[in-house]
Parts: sequence; structure tokens; C-alpha cells
Amino acid sequence: MLFLKELTHTILLHPTFFGRNLRSALKQRLYQEVEGTCSGLFGYIIAVIEIVDTGKGVLQTATGHAEFNVRYKAIVFKPFKGQVVEGLVTTVNRMGFFADVGPLQVFVSAHLIPEYLRFDPNANPPAYAGENQDMQLLTIEKGVALKIRILGTRVDATEIFAIGTIKEDYLGP
Repeated sequence: MLFLKELTHTILLHPTFFGRNLRSALKQRLYQEVEGTCSGLFGYIIAVIEIVDTGKGVLQTATGHAEFNVRYKAIVFKPFKGQVVEGLVTTVNRMGFFADVGPLQVFVSAHLIPEYLRFDPNANPPAYAGENQDMQLLTIEKGVALKIRILGTRVDATEIFAIGTIKEDYLGP
């Protein structure tokens, strides 16, 4: 789920930043360009912890910009198959529901929801409702927190998609 990784990033810096504040300009630019992004290989970059090495800048003769290969340590969020996560329901419809797990959006199909929870088309907002074995009334609607097991992920270059289930013990609201 959360990992500490050492990564690299290339930063182009305009000549106006050359001077005594060069390191702070590099640090600020790194935070702006990297935090909150998603790398398909490493996952979502949550926060930069420290800059390991800024390297020596190489001047580009055509533009005058300096190119720095910065090595840094960051906290990354990468979900994996079989992991149980806590999410917040954002959208509910007849096909299932979507839940946000930090920056990741997980889809839970209606086939992966227990049989005692049925979609109620008359509910406002739309919801899955029913009673479990202990006769407790449960509803899944927008804003409900629940536990989900990730069944699979698909990774693109800049985004991660996941499918989950709540059809097991100790999962759900």
C-alpha cells in the first residue's frame, strides 16, 4: 500500500533561478511537478520526503535552461491484488458503486456485493440496502465508509484503476 521509494525526476530550470536560491527553487519545482501525480510503475506519489541528490545541472545551449536529474525519496501509494482497504463511497448505481481510497477509485460490481444488499431504485440518494445475518439494517450510499478487498488492478501510464469486492467476511460498511 504505502512504500518509501527512491525515485528520479528531470527538472528544467530557467536561468532567472540561477543564484543563491537555486537549491530552494529546485526543491519547490520538484514538489510542484511530482507530488500528487501517478506513475504507472511506482503508483501515486503522495509526498516527497527528502532530496537525496540534485546532481550537476547541464545547460541546454538552445534555450539556456539547466537540466537537473534529481534523486529523491517519496512516499508512494500502490495498491495490490488481495489488499483490504478502507474507502468512501462516491457514486451508487444499479451496476454497483465507486469508492475513493485516497487517490485511487475502486469499482465494486453488483455481482460482488452480498445478496442481502439489494439496489433500491426508489431511494434518494440511490443505495444498496438490506439486513445481514444479525438483523442489522445496512445501507451503502454516497458518503458511507467501508472496507473493500481489491480483486485486481489495471495500470495505465498516469492512472491506476481497481476492482473490488465486499462479498467476504468482515468487509462492507
